[in-house]
Amino acid sequence: MAELEETTGDPVLLRRFAAWLQPGPSSEDAERGAFFNDGIIVLDTNVLLSLYEYTETSRQEVLSALEQAAGRLWMPYQVGLEFVRGRRSTLESRKRALADAASDVNKKLMAARKAIVEAKTLVCAQLDKYARAHEEIAQLQALAADTSVDAHLDLYRREFKRHLDMLKADHSLALNTADASDPILACIAELYGEGVGEQPEDQVLRERIEEATNFRFPNKIPPGFADSGKETPLRSAGDFLLWEELIDHVSKMPGGSRQVLFVSNDTKEDWYESELGSRSARPWPSLVDELKRRAGADLRVETPLSFYGGIKEFLDAELAEDTYAEIERVSEAFELRIPQDRLPVTEETAPFLAPPEGLALAALESIGIASALLRAAVESSSPSQWLFQWWLIGVTAQLGRRAAEEFEPPVAIAAACRGNEPPSPSWRPGTDLSSGEWLHRDSSWIAPWFMELLEAVPNRDMAVLRSLAAQQAEQERRSPS
Repeated sequence: MAELEETTGDPVLLRRFAAWLQPGPSSEDAERGAFFNDGIIVLDTNVLLSLYEYTETSRQEVLSALEQAAGRLWMPYQVGLEFVRGRRSTLESRKRALADAASDVNKKLMAARKAIVEAKTLVCAQLDKYARAHEEIAQLQALAADTSVDAHLDLYRREFKRHLDMLKADHSLALNTADASDPILACIAELYGEGVGEQPEDQVLRERIEEATNFRFPNKIPPGFADSGKETPLRSAGDFLLWEELIDHVSKMPGGSRQVLFVSNDTKEDWYESELGSRSARPWPSLVDELKRRAGADLRVETPLSFYGGIKEFLDAELAEDTYAEIERVSEAFELRIPQDRLPVTEETAPFLAPPEGLALAALESIGIASALLRAAVESSSPSQWLFQWWLIGVTAQLGRRAAEEFEPPVAIAAACRGNEPPSPSWRPGTDLSSGEWLHRDSSWIAPWFMELLEAVPNRDMAVLRSLAAQQAEQERRSPS
């Protein structure tokens, strides 16, 4: 970013408010190349998680481009934590989007079948009422017979499914890759090497959270104040914790002139200056000013599309036009998708997320269970009960037992499933339950936590919970994959 010269001849007003008087970043800035060639580069969590949303070809090109800057990439501990924890949710979100698309296609085809049959019935009724045209009626009945309609719609169904399956295969990442053997995680770890921030001390973390929630957020001091409504102070302060780590790291770097290039999909009002309700083209000048005052460094903020263009221009990276188009598509979708805290709650994340107060109890009441044992379980604030609470919240909404609240996140937790193989080795076969207790005993699997729950609750409660789990498993089985 070009800066106003700070010489003794400049008026104090111009020197003191230089960050506010300079224009926003532009791809034509003469000094832009210095940020790519000499500065440290910090990628926000959403930029790293985007790697899971690219197709394989684009992903490899982007990773190769990032290798050109490997020596200057630095990852705040907060980004690393959010990245490691957010990978599975990103994959699950993509999987659910494709599954929902397949389900919606099937619903629309079923609606089309119903419409064709109703249209046939209407025309036949008019032919019979006004013409007694029995021969024509018979021809229409044959033309639009149920089997004939199904055969025609099956052509569309197969073709639509083929394209959706192609999308799944093109991404080439399965949910079970979101662990230590995750190939993208391995690539990122190699790119950063030792350039990952250390975990702040507990006392430092508490002080930063208190500063964010008690002072900065109420006064709308960027960054991060737009997240102040999240369910815990720690989650609300994520952007500010990243920012403080960055300032602390840069202030300890040797040398005089320093540049920091921060790359993020996040263009909300807590990162970008807004005027009269519309966002301007520049990041908040106060961010530029704060980094300069506290760490003696220049700041440049770019979106991924601009950043990868800069990598190509200044670091000679190879990026095809199709890859740029995909980067733009993923970036544009960032603001449209559900926020990170509204991604599906999973079996892995549930033990770390307290459900909204009263929601699990409302879910319990919607299925008519009022036993003291289960009521205590859904009212408990212990993390050991959160998995059950989230499952109950999700399954009651999924099966239409209650209307989902606007504020509640989606839940992707299954207590049972149908199929030849279990989701993981720890799942128990349906044959572990007695005959009459569970349908499809030979072709179903039950989550270990759910089996423990069934063994602990009264018989009446057990029957209701089994029914919910079985209905959920059957609904998932029938949804096109």
